[in-house]
Amino acid sequence: MSPFGTGDHTETGHRMKLVTPTDFDILAVLSDGKRNNAVNIAHELDRNRAYINTRLPVLKDYDLVESIGPAPTSGLYEITPRGRVAAANQSVYADEETDFEAFLDAECAVDGDEDT
Repeated sequence: MSPFGTGDHTETGHRMKLVTPTDFDILAVLSDGKRNNAVNIAHELDRNRAYINTRLPVLKDYDLVESIGPAPTSGLYEITPRGRVAAANQSVYADEETDFEAFLDAECAVDGDEDT
């Protein structure tokens, strides 16, 4: 059994739901550290821009990407530290016995502790 539980969140009643491979592909594109928008990401991945536009807010809700100004509706996104951990651990997400959110929380807490 995984040390990160079964993925059954008693507080939220659901587990993180990512679309594979698309969400991980988006995170990979943003992993270069540069800000990007749905049009450019869709072009780079050869995917439909409208679909990428539906996935970015989901990734933002999971704190894997953040929307960057200058305007709140500018459509620019960048990856978060949590998103970098997710991008590097797609195989952990694929393990149905692992609570991926708990895994990300634990990994980010360790990374945060090392910075202090």
